[in-house]
Amino acid sequence: MSSLAAATASEFVDSSICDAANQVPMRRRLRSVPAAGPVVPLELGNPLQLSKSMRARLLAAVRALLADPSLAGVPDVARLASVVLFAKSRAPQGRPDDNQTSTWGAELGRWLGVKESSVHHDVLPVLRESGAVRTRVVTDAKGHPTGLDCLVMPLWRARHAGGPGHALALTRSELAVLLRLCEVLFGPGWTPKDKAPTPAGMLAARTGRGAATDRLGLLLMTLSTNSRGWLQLCPGSVDTSRGRPAATVARLLDCSPSGARKVLARLTEAGVVARGRKATVTRMNGRGRVMLLPVARAYGRVLAPVEAVQGSAAVLSERPGGAFRDLAAGQDASDLGTSGVCGAEPAVEAGDRERPDGAEFHADHASVVTPVVPLQLSGGFSGEGRGGEDGRPNRVCVREDHAAGGEEAAAELTSPVAEVGPLRGEKPGNSAVDEQGGQRAAGARAGGRLKAVAGGNTRQVGRVDLPGDLGLRVALGPVAWLWSGLNGWQQDQVVGAVGAELERLENLLMQPERAPRLLAGRLTDRLKEVGGEARVNSPFGWITRRGLVQRPACSDVRCDDGIRLDTGGDCENCGNVIHIRRARRVRIAADIDRELPGLGEAERRQVLEDRMREYAAAEAEDFVGRREQALAEQARRETARAAARDRAEREHQEAAATEAVRQALPCEDCGQQWSAGLCEACGYRRRTEAAITEAGLVAATWAADLTDPGDVAAVAAHIRATLESDIEAALKQFLELMEPCELEANPVAAASALAFNALQAVQQALPQYRSSALRRLGSSEEADAEARRAYKTEQNRRWFRANPSGADAVAAATKAADAARERTAEYLLAMRLEQLREQTADRTETAAPAPWSDRLTELAARPLDVDQAEAVTGSS
Repeated sequence: MSSLAAATASEFVDSSICDAANQVPMRRRLRSVPAAGPVVPLELGNPLQLSKSMRARLLAAVRALLADPSLAGVPDVARLASVVLFAKSRAPQGRPDDNQTSTWGAELGRWLGVKESSVHHDVLPVLRESGAVRTRVVTDAKGHPTGLDCLVMPLWRARHAGGPGHALALTRSELAVLLRLCEVLFGPGWTPKDKAPTPAGMLAARTGRGAATDRLGLLLMTLSTNSRGWLQLCPGSVDTSRGRPAATVARLLDCSPSGARKVLARLTEAGVVARGRKATVTRMNGRGRVMLLPVARAYGRVLAPVEAVQGSAAVLSERPGGAFRDLAAGQDASDLGTSGVCGAEPAVEAGDRERPDGAEFHADHASVVTPVVPLQLSGGFSGEGRGGEDGRPNRVCVREDHAAGGEEAAAELTSPVAEVGPLRGEKPGNSAVDEQGGQRAAGARAGGRLKAVAGGNTRQVGRVDLPGDLGLRVALGPVAWLWSGLNGWQQDQVVGAVGAELERLENLLMQPERAPRLLAGRLTDRLKEVGGEARVNSPFGWITRRGLVQRPACSDVRCDDGIRLDTGGDCENCGNVIHIRRARRVRIAADIDRELPGLGEAERRQVLEDRMREYAAAEAEDFVGRREQALAEQARRETARAAARDRAEREHQEAAATEAVRQALPCEDCGQQWSAGLCEACGYRRRTEAAITEAGLVAATWAADLTDPGDVAAVAAHIRATLESDIEAALKQFLELMEPCELEANPVAAASALAFNALQAVQQALPQYRSSALRRLGSSEEADAEARRAYKTEQNRRWFRANPSGADAVAAATKAADAARERTAEYLLAMRLEQLREQTADRTETAAPAPWSDRLTELAARPLDVDQAEAVTGSS
C-alpha cells in the first residue's frame, strides 16, 4: 500500500501519471494549490484515496465484468453479487483454490442487502444459468453444508485466455483495494473475537428493494470520480428533461435515465451524494454536477455550499437548460405552481441561482407588488404578478398606461424584443399587417387583446399561451417567446404553417409521432444560428421563412442540412455528392497536370476553375434534360392510368349489361321468367338427378357385371327407387312441419324448399354408397393380392429381417397391408366409375328438354286409349 499512497499523493498535488514502482514521473506539471483549505495528508490504506491509475484500473475491471455476455440481462442484484465475488476471489498463487471465493448464502445476502432466501432463489440460480458463476457446496465430515465455493467464470477465462494484460486480471493488491472499497461503501461489518471490529459501510443499512442497484451505482460512481470528488459526467447530447448526471449514472448502470434519476435521489437522501452547480462570473450557477461526499471528505475538499445543496429531498432533478422562468430571492420553485422536473428540484438560495441558456440579465425590481393567491403566470417574465391589474406599478410612470388621446386602455406587458415597436420618444409606426381592421377583429375573436398605441388607435396582440394541441405545443416550444410577440392573424398563419409541416414530416417518417420533436429540434438549431431569440427582429417572417423551412443539401427529400430526418444521422446522399465532387476535382487536376505540365500555380488554378464550371454547366443541362424526361414519363404514365381506368369502366359496364340480360332469361326447364336461364328449384332438381345417377354408378361398381348393360341398369334402377322412397319420406316429414298457408302464400319458394330437401336426402345417402363400395372392393382379389405383396415387402425390410415374425414386424406389415388395400379399393372404384360413365355416354345422348309449347303440342296430337276416352266422356 506504500506505492498506492505515493501514487495518490502525487495525484493530489496535480502531478501526472507516475510509475509507482520506480517513482519516476512520466510527465510533471505544477499547479497552484486551490484556496479551498489546507492540504489534507493522505491516510495509508484509505480506499477512498485512490491514485488516478488505480481508480482507472479498478473501474475498467468492474465495467469489463459487468459487460461480459454471461451477465447480459440479469438483474442488478446478480450483477452486484458477481462484483462482490470477484473482489473476494483469490489471486493466482499456484494453489488449487485460485480464483475461487468461499462464502455462504447469509453472508452474501448481507453484502447485497437482501435476505438469504433471495440469494438462493433470485441470485445464485440466475448466475448459474447464465454461466457467470459456478458453485460447489462445501460439507463437513458428517456431510452437512458449511459453505459455498464460487468461481467467477469471466475472471477464470480472463486469466487463462486473456493473459495478465486483461482488464479482469487484477493482482492481489488490486483485488484487496477493490474489496476494501466495497467494505467502506456497503460492507456489512464484522466483530471478530480477537481483532478490531470492522465498521459497516455507508449503505449497509440500505436493504430491500433497490438496495443492490444503489450499492452498485455508488461503487461505479466512486470509481468514476476525480480526486476532488466530482463525478466525471458523460459527454454528448443527453435528455435535458433528465439531466446529464442522470444520463451519466444511466450509462454506468446500463439503465434508463429515469431509473438513474431515482438512484441519484436515493443516494442523495442517504447522504453520500450531493449536487452542485458550476459558478459563473455572473454569480449564477452553470451546468449541474454531482459530488461523491465520501471521496470529497477523504481529500478534505467538501465546500460549505455543496454540503448545503445536498438537502434531504427525496427527488433529485435538474432544470432543463432551456427553462425561461427566473425565481426571485428566497422564492421556492414549488411556489410558482410548476410541475414535472422543475417542480421537483429543491430550492436553492437566491445568490446561487441558475441562469437559463440564452436568458438576458434581469435587473432587480422594486418590491412594490401585491401578490395574488394563487399566482397565475403566463410566461414567467420579470414584472408579472402585479395583482389583478395589467398596468405598471404606481411608483414609476403612473401615466404611461394612458393612450395619447386621453382614453385609458390596458397596456399589455410584452417582451421588448418580441414586439417590434418604437422606443420612447420615437414616432410610432404600424405595420401593414397591423393596419388591417379585419385581421384585428379576427385576432380579438381568437382570444387576443388590444394594446393602446399613439393616436388613440389600438393594435391587436396575439395569445400569450401556445396552442392547445399537444403536437403544436411541442413543435413551437423553442420559439415560445417569439410566439407571444405575434398578433392574432400572424399566430393563425404560424399555426397553419406548422400544421402543414408536421403533416409533411409524418408522411416522411417511419414513426409519425416523432414529427413535433423533430420540428422543435429544427427551430432550436435555427435559433442557435442567429444567436438566440433576442436577435430575431421579425418573429413572423423568421418563423415562416427560415425556422420552419427545410433546407435539403442534396436531392433526397429526407435531407435537412445534411441530416436525415428519419434516422437523425448524417445523410449518406450528401456524403456521396461531396465524395463525387472531390473525386471529380482530383481527376480534372490530374488531367490538367498531364495535358499542361508547364502551367504556373495561378494559371493552373484558373484552368481548374474553368473546367469545373464547364462540368457544372453540363451537369445542370443534364439535370434539366432528365427532369423533362421524368416529367414526360410521368405524363405518359398518367395517360396510361387514365386509359386503363376508362377501359376498366367500360368492361364493368359491359359485364353489368350482360348480367342484366342473363338475369332476364326464363328458366330452361319450367319456363319461369327472370330466372337467369335456370330457376332455383330446377337447379336443385338437376343436382338431385345427377346425384341419383352417381349413386347408381357407385353401387354398380361392385354389385353388377360391368360388361352387362342390363345388369348395370337394374342396379341403377334399384338405387333410384330406394333414393326416391327416401326423398318421399323427407318431403313428407318437411310438409308435416310446415303450415299449408305458408306453402300457398309463395309457391315459388315452396317449390325451391321441396327441391332442396330432395337434394339433401340424396347427398346424405351418397357417402354411404361410396363407403360400401370401397369396403366391397377392398375385399376383392386385386385388393387381397396387393395387401399380401405389401405385407411381405414390409417384413423383408432390413430392420425386420432378423425377426420377421416379431410383434413389431407383424404390426408394421399389417399396417402396410391395410394401406395398400385402401389404395387399391380407391383405384378400382375410380377406374370402374370412369368405365361406367363412358358406357352410359355411348348408349344415351343427353339432350336439352324441349320448351313447354312444343311438349303440349306433341301431347295433344297423341290419341287417347279406351279407358282415357271413357273417363273423359263420363266426366263430361
